Amino acid sequence: MLIAIVEDDPDQSEALGFWLGEAGHETAEFPTGAAFIDTLGKRYFDLFVVDWILPDMQGDEIIRQIRARIGWDTPVLVATVRNREEDIVAGLGAGADDYLSKPVKQREFIARIETLARRLKPRMQPVLQIGVYEFDSEQQRVRIDGSAVELTQKEFDLAWYLFSNPGKLFSRNHLLDKIWGVSADVDTRTVDTHVSRLRRKLALSEANGWKLESIYGYGYRMENLGQAPPPD
Repeated sequence: MLIAIVEDDPDQSEALGFWLGEAGHETAEFPTGAAFIDTLGKRYFDLFVVDWILPDMQGDEIIRQIRARIGWDTPVLVATVRNREEDIVAGLGAGADDYLSKPVKQREFIARIETLARRLKPRMQPVLQIGVYEFDSEQQRVRIDGSAVELTQKEFDLAWYLFSNPGKLFSRNHLLDKIWGVSADVDTRTVDTHVSRLRRKLALSEANGWKLESIYGYGYRMENLGQAPPPD
């Protein structure tokens, strides 16, 4: 997963990032609320870890921004020294999913992260219809204008994930984690190979309404070129 850490204490931010890295996750650290909000919506995150007290704003405002801009599907964990009952109620009331008091303990922190991460596994709808593309999750089959296209299991999983998240920028490591798993004995070149195959097999082009865009040195984004977006 890619996890945003909004924390002004550099030692705390470094520790959280190190622990999450050991657990197989990517992180992006933000020392101020403004720096984080400037990135929010431009980059996809799986989970947010937010300090309640920052130099420029409080955690409740950051959480409100998260919920207003990207909705309620992405978990938010608040980590702060403020541990009174009224503080906890305020954090949860603002839209946090969990609340962790400082000093943060490594094993408890990772356990909370893993608990929140389990909520991220979406149930596939049986059929995803997007413009000329039809994805059947039960049959693991793709059709373009009614014509069947042969995809491997991983190609299908990658295509489904990208089409289900149009406009979102994913790093190669994020896709590797999401589709192959952190313990898989493959590297990011595997992602590039599968992307190349999808472009060819799915005829991703302006004519079909979709483009799989490469972001140099980072990853990929599925761009909707005019077709209706997928259903929520």
